[in-house]
Amino acid sequence: MASSVLSLASASPSASLSYRGISKGKLNLGNTSLCFNKEKTNPFIKTKSFGRISMVVASNVSRFEGITMAPPDPILGVSEAFKADNHELKLNLGVGAYRTEELQPYVLNVVKKADKLLLERGENREYLPIEGLAAFNKVTAELLFGADNPVIKQQRVATVQGLSGTGSLRLAAALIERYFPGAKVLISSPTWGNHKNIFNDARVPWSEYRYYDPKTVGLDFEGMIADIKAAPEGSFILLHGCAHNPTGIDPTPEQWGIIADVIQEKNHIPFFDIAYQGFASGSLDTDAASVRMFVACGMEVIAAQSYSKNLGLYAERIGAINVVCSSPDAAARVKSQLKRIARPMYSNPPVHGARIVANVVGDPALFKEWNAEMEMMAGRIKNVRQKLFDSLSSKDTSGKDWSFVLKQIGMFSFTGLNKAQCDNMTNKWHVYMTKDGRISLAGLSLAKCEYLADAIIDSYHNVS
Repeated sequence: MASSVLSLASASPSASLSYRGISKGKLNLGNTSLCFNKEKTNPFIKTKSFGRISMVVASNVSRFEGITMAPPDPILGVSEAFKADNHELKLNLGVGAYRTEELQPYVLNVVKKADKLLLERGENREYLPIEGLAAFNKVTAELLFGADNPVIKQQRVATVQGLSGTGSLRLAAALIERYFPGAKVLISSPTWGNHKNIFNDARVPWSEYRYYDPKTVGLDFEGMIADIKAAPEGSFILLHGCAHNPTGIDPTPEQWGIIADVIQEKNHIPFFDIAYQGFASGSLDTDAASVRMFVACGMEVIAAQSYSKNLGLYAERIGAINVVCSSPDAAARVKSQLKRIARPMYSNPPVHGARIVANVVGDPALFKEWNAEMEMMAGRIKNVRQKLFDSLSSKDTSGKDWSFVLKQIGMFSFTGLNKAQCDNMTNKWHVYMTKDGRISLAGLSLAKCEYLADAIIDSYHNVS
């Protein structure tokens, strides 16, 4: 019997034992001390019997027991499912990351050169100021608004380096929550999935304005204007500066002018998300035209930037938040408060990617090379878009008009497929995409356009 007790105690040193004739006390077995208390009960204690000995085992219940499992991210979860699929024809069209024709990640040559320069210079790794690298902030504001823009020369732009586009949006959301209490942000329907998360997390109320028209697979411009007009005065209107995500549908220059007029009339504040400058059309100036139009109208503007796509600096998390103010004094105060928000959030931003941007944009030779590479990347996606349209048009004998594929811009295309049809794309054809029907053309090669066309046609016509 003693050996049985000893083995049990050794297996579970923290266990309590109840033994016939013993109600309280301790039993010492070598270095193990076992407590006896027949009177105490605990809902998390389990009793196991071994002959005349009953062993009471305390279960370790986590203090975090009330935390539920979060759902998988709808975009990043696509990549996880893709990796688990061993089918030879599988396609990952979920995540918006540029791929070569061989569907491999691409590091820009100009980034490699800038990286080499940083190593040769032996730059230190000291902390940056809260607002980030000064040289980065200077070139990034000039890149977006134009170096000769009066708002730059008059120092009316508060620029703070953020953690790519997401972190920059989050800084702006915190600024809105703190200094515009109760103000609502209007976001397009649909929009990039993380927009809602950002404003929810910052406790900023939001609602949607109409944007996508499923009947035409195009822009619901009348609905958009009506909803912006109906919004409470002084609302923040979140706009995609170019290459709308997820639809790839952008307003025309004339429509942008009408949008600007309505926002100004309603005393709203335009809030731009610029994730694809230079990457959408291949031209930095063309892709910044919408933002510059609003600034030229004399409006105060918020604009978040990202260098993930146009410089391929995905993992470097390099971006910025810009606030165009009516005076240099207002810009200085806004910047001070953005820094105040950033300090307890992440203290200061990373330096490596910021130096790459500063070197590429600030060096005429590297800047020229960067422009050429952006044109190449944008050109490859345009070619894929054309080939997909050609394949759909030639293979589909139903007479359906697929021209919306060509009218869209940037790395994404909104196919118009519903959730059940998207499920068919994945389950039958091994094409991984988000359930709203968005595909990333950056993850498609010319060689696989016909296969994708077959999958889309089958899903569209044979799945309701």
